[in-house]
Parts: sequence; structure tokens; C-alpha cells
Amino acid sequence: MSDFACRPIAWLRSPYAQRIDAPHQPTVVQGTETGTAEEARIEFADDIPFEAYADLQGFERIWLIFAFHRSQGWKAQVKPPRGGPKRGVLATRSPHRPNPLGLSAVELVAVEPGALRVRGVDLLDGTPVLDIKPYVPYADAFAQARAGWIDAIDAVQGRQSAPGPKRPRRPRTPAAD
Repeated sequence: MSDFACRPIAWLRSPYAQRIDAPHQPTVVQGTETGTAEEARIEFADDIPFEAYADLQGFERIWLIFAFHRSQGWKAQVKPPRGGPKRGVLATRSPHRPNPLGLSAVELVAVEPGALRVRGVDLLDGTPVLDIKPYVPYADAFAQARAGWIDAIDAVQGRQSAPGPKRPRRPRTPAAD
């Protein structure tokens, strides 16, 4: 198979319009404008019936598989936001990848006809959602797993020390006429 096509099943409606506004990871919100995990909405395509996602009710978290729709190419090595030397792109969570796909575990707030309300997103408004899967703790959590070069940074900077946005943007206020 030389090509593989996906289509969005939904689009994320997020408070983050630009990359600089969004957290680097869903759980890292320091440096954002509010400093809290923001709520967002996943709006399903018209051909995705409520029955396809109604049984997500009761799950605390879900996995979003999405397209980095603003990615513009990729390089074999990238500079991680936490510092250190360049790393192989496949050993990072950079949005600039050979296939611009992302994976994010978010809190499920509510299941509604036509949409899901979620909290703790790090995705931009308009992000195409390709698939959704339930987060299943016994299968998805490996608390003692090693994290390669990230473990070395954690030893120096502290666990989960990923930076938030460097310069959060404030909403523009219209000029008084």
C-alpha cells in the first residue's frame, strides 16, 4: 500500500487560535492565558450518527487521533521545547512529522448529540479529528515505563517540567471609535 487516505470524523472547536496560545501538552497549562485546562468541543461530521459515540458516556478520558493540519513539512531532527540537543523527530512529540498525525488523551466532560465536550486540549481550533478511542487505564497506563532522553531531563528539571507557551497572547480588544 503506497498511499492511505483518512477523512475527518469531527473537528475540534478550541479556544486556541494560534500555536503560541496552546499548551505544549494537554496537562501543561502554565504560561497559557488562563493557566487552567480549557474546555473545547468536538463537533462531528453530519454522517457520523450519535450511536457511534453515545457509549463513550461514563469514560473519564478519551484518545483523540488527529491531523496536525497546519504542519508544513518535517525534518529528521528537531529541538524539543524542554531544551537539550536536537532529537530524532520520531522520539519527540513534534507536530512536524513524516505523517502529521497526533495523539492526545483528553478529559471527556459530556456526550451530546452532534458533539463531545472535552477539557485539557492542546490542539488548535479547527483541528481535524480522524478517530476517537476510549482511554482504558489497565491497557493504556504504564506508570513505570521508561521515557528515554526525557528521563534524563526530568532528573535535572523535575518531572513534567515541560514549558507552557512562551508568550501567551491576549484577546485583542477592538479600538474605540
